[in-house]
Amino acid sequence: MDLKQHIDESRLPQHVAMIMDGNGRWATQRGQERIFGHEHGVESVRDTVKAAAEVGIPYLTFFAFSTENWCRPHKEVETLMDLLVQAIQNETAELNENGVRLHAIGDLDSLPQRCRDTLEEAIETTAHNSRLHVTVALSYSARWEIANAAQKIAQKVADRTINPDQVDEELFSGMLETANMPDPDLLIRTSGELRVSNFLLWQLAYAELYFTPVYWPDFRKQHFFQAIIDYQRRERRFGKVKAEALTTKNA
Repeated sequence: MDLKQHIDESRLPQHVAMIMDGNGRWATQRGQERIFGHEHGVESVRDTVKAAAEVGIPYLTFFAFSTENWCRPHKEVETLMDLLVQAIQNETAELNENGVRLHAIGDLDSLPQRCRDTLEEAIETTAHNSRLHVTVALSYSARWEIANAAQKIAQKVADRTINPDQVDEELFSGMLETANMPDPDLLIRTSGELRVSNFLLWQLAYAELYFTPVYWPDFRKQHFFQAIIDYQRRERRFGKVKAEALTTKNA
């Protein structure tokens, strides 16, 4: 069944955020080490990017590595960093050919130098593209991001470049890692876990949440399309009654 044909391309989410969960459990079920799942998850990223580009979604963000993930066994972290470098090197040319622009958010200075160099090269290579903006969250924590934004604002107040009464939601949003992109309309999390895990806490305030039991290495285009279809069945009111929401949307 072709799920893509059931998607209304006039009502697409502008930004989809992805929590890629279940790699380790997928590998364990197959009698393999956790990294086996991460390796197979690369294909899921590729398929999801293609799906988003096909239907015309402009922003896609992947939660690839959290600050908490540094606490995992050293061997797994090292292998993940090597896999990150390899994946970026292997995928950059195709991303560029398909008009995909790569971005990265998080505490990037904490990444190994080889990762930063590879990431910066890919970001520069794809900088002229605009068909689809793909953001990778690396060494990322929403609480870190919010605290960092608060520090920036505090410094501006201390420097007297802004007054405390100028601090509002718009200014605060402009200090976040995602300042140049719209907030996510839809969050997709795989593996059946029902939480947001310190990901884009400020930005997800009005996002629709979609949870699927599918482990990330098994996630493919049809699963992504199903999430979009489910999103389009929902009534988004942003705290308003239906008539008010429609009036605002059509204004």
